[in-house]
Amino acid sequence: MTTVRTFRGSQSRWAPYAVLAAVAGAAGYLALVDPNRPGHYPTCPFYGLTGYYCPGCGSLRMIHALTHGHVAEAFGRNALTFVTLPFLAYLWVRWAVAVRRGRPLRAGVLRPWVIIIFSVVATVFWVVRNLPAGHALAP
Repeated sequence: MTTVRTFRGSQSRWAPYAVLAAVAGAAGYLALVDPNRPGHYPTCPFYGLTGYYCPGCGSLRMIHALTHGHVAEAFGRNALTFVTLPFLAYLWVRWAVAVRRGRPLRAGVLRPWVIIIFSVVATVFWVVRNLPAGHALAP
């Protein structure tokens, strides 16, 4: 017999909407304060220490471009974050629906193979964007 694990973390009816409000607020701030201009945001610690881009480098500029409707530019700033956003939106919807129905979120949404594949893709992205041939993936 197989048991289904569930996440019982925050079952507050308003938790998904609080997260949505925080994400919308952060996106709104990024829309107003241009990360392309120096001095507004700190430098990535990994980039500052090593001179290499991490998988998240360019994400602020990607969100800024996306909030202004520049989809192609957003993809060019950080392709990994760009393609991850729909999956994150899907997870949020699953969570909001589960909370609304009064049910816990099933752990099967993030199966181990999904996490492993994402980890491998993120690592390959991390390495390739720092190679001369992967310059197009740099922010």
